Amino acid sequence: MSTEIIELTDVRKTYGTQVVLDDVSFAVNSGEIVGLIGPSGAGKSTIIKIALGMEVVDEGHATVFNKIMPQRQILGELGYMAQSDALYEQLSGRENLQFFAEMRGVKNISNEIDRVAKIVDLTSNLDKYTSGYSGGMKRRLSLAIAFLGNPKLLILDEPTVGIDPSLRRQIWHELQEMRDHGHTILVTTHVMDEAELVDRVALLLGGRLIANDSPKALEDAYHVDSIEEVFLMAEEKK
Repeated sequence: MSTEIIELTDVRKTYGTQVVLDDVSFAVNSGEIVGLIGPSGAGKSTIIKIALGMEVVDEGHATVFNKIMPQRQILGELGYMAQSDALYEQLSGRENLQFFAEMRGVKNISNEIDRVAKIVDLTSNLDKYTSGYSGGMKRRLSLAIAFLGNPKLLILDEPTVGIDPSLRRQIWHELQEMRDHGHTILVTTHVMDEAELVDRVALLLGGRLIANDSPKALEDAYHVDSIEEVFLMAEEKK
């Protein structure tokens, strides 16, 4: 039986007169990767903010690990990567990782830094100042920070933007390995071939959840060969 790690039930969220989420029911189960896709302004970032406890719902019900966010004690079980990098540029990559690891109460910090740096191919650049990193290196460091402590739940907002294809493949292999070991992953992406790699695709349009199934099931339902075509057809029918 699956365990719902993130659960939204009949959620409505507005900013002023703008309805951002309109009666959305959505769950992410233990041990699965869910890809959240949709155009800009569809409500993806709002779902992430609700899951992180950064926003509260206007109507409906939203929980993480069966608790209403924000809950400080849950934050140690979450790994989060935002669209924009929140790094200390006056510090080296290693010092950034050290700082965030200490904040999270990670044990065996030195070994953990080596582990996550290897995943994102930053080992040889760890002792350089972050201010000198390229945009892609900063994204990789932000992802390494999300991996610290091997969190039970990963929430990743456009994690592979600016990352080269070979490293992107390596990162997705790591995410699938984590999934196979019982971790739960919610990821947003605009890269449609990445959406083929998830267990379930949740498609948001105009604040409403209009599709929520495996990539293969959605492709069969829309009689197309890719999630990109599903996305385009769904937009046309909107």
